[in-house]
Amino acid sequence: MTTTSERPSGTLTREVSQRVSQSVFDGSPLRVVLLVDVFEGAQQQFLEAYEQLCAQVAQVPGHVSDQLCQSIENPSQWLITSEWESAPPFLTWVNSEEHVRMVEPLHSCVRDTRSLRFHIVRETSGASAAAQSSPDRHLQEHPRIGDGIIRHALTFTVKPGTEDKVRKILADYASPEAQVDDGTRLLRTSLFMHGNRVVRAIEVRGDLLAALRHVARQPQIRAVEEAINPYLEQDRDLDDQESARMFFTRAALPAVHHVMTEEAAEGTRLALFYPARSGQGMRVAELLSQSDQAAAQDPRSTVLRSTVFQRDDVVVRLVNARGDDVDALPGDPAAAAEVRALLDGEAARMDLVTDRRSPGA
Repeated sequence: MTTTSERPSGTLTREVSQRVSQSVFDGSPLRVVLLVDVFEGAQQQFLEAYEQLCAQVAQVPGHVSDQLCQSIENPSQWLITSEWESAPPFLTWVNSEEHVRMVEPLHSCVRDTRSLRFHIVRETSGASAAAQSSPDRHLQEHPRIGDGIIRHALTFTVKPGTEDKVRKILADYASPEAQVDDGTRLLRTSLFMHGNRVVRAIEVRGDLLAALRHVARQPQIRAVEEAINPYLEQDRDLDDQESARMFFTRAALPAVHHVMTEEAAEGTRLALFYPARSGQGMRVAELLSQSDQAAAQDPRSTVLRSTVFQRDDVVVRLVNARGDDVDALPGDPAAAAEVRALLDGEAARMDLVTDRRSPGA
């Protein structure tokens, strides 16, 4: 949100809100950076797999271009950069089963990857390039204000009839060590269930990937994961690196929007589940995000902070609210009607299984 004020000199300046927020719905072009560590001797295999993948990605709606770069210092290190018209088409593709199948040829030649996603806020180009740029190209007018916290979630389903057993296992475990390294710390883990769906939301300061790996190595967490294995609808073998990787790839539930008011109150933590119709998850998430963005500017709203998570047709809204309840649908009647029409069932409040905050968080 911006307001206009007058300086003593008489010139007008725009004051940018300091409200913490993040969103994939700004409409700006997206730059994706993928850092890849290739096994020694597998460079040619990797290049061939990339060229096959590149031809497929070029057909994905919203894809603009990409580059493949090899380190001049270490030939095992590669960099893939791609540009997309905006974040939603990229996220729709990267979280799809189609993407899972596309990248399978890379698994045998890649040791590790790290994906970074950025909205393009400013850019500079030569005169000839500028003349060819699209007049409709939209960049963020103002940078968003962060709080240094990464919000992420995992979701999976368990076999119907096993919900009570799973709930007990997930509620009864020793918390992992909060400090991961000098720059990374686990801040909070909130776990919810609705029917046979489990959602685990985490907050991390620092490196999300380092935090996830740290948690996975903790004996008490490994014991919990092993205990729920027999009840999962999707089979996994934690001793098989490929099986575990595929499970957690499909379980990832990224945050697509977060906003908080300038009020420091903690409130009550709630989660709501929105079962979107096929192909409508991103639109549902966008409508909920717009509603919560408006609520953060309304002092009468009960919403203190909100994070919307979305993958495919699963949408989860994590809210800190005044009181112990929050409206499931947007306050705007037209937006509420559209959300209702895009759902395959009713929005539902999830049951809180456990909510743990690290000391000092």
